[in-house]
Amino acid sequence: MSSEDKISNKIDELAGKGKEAVGRATDDPDLVAEGKADQARSNLKQAGEKIKDAFK
Repeated sequence: MSSEDKISNKIDELAGKGKEAVGRATDDPDLVAEGKADQARSNLKQAGEKIKDAFK
């Protein structure tokens, strides 16, 4: 996994956590769900990169 990919995925994960936190603070269930979806997408990207690295 390249360092750019790691950084990008981490930024996406943190953005998702931020959206989730703001959604909870403002009682916005749609924003909470969007934040969780962003985090899940980031985790899937990270898993895919780890699989690619395993086959290098």
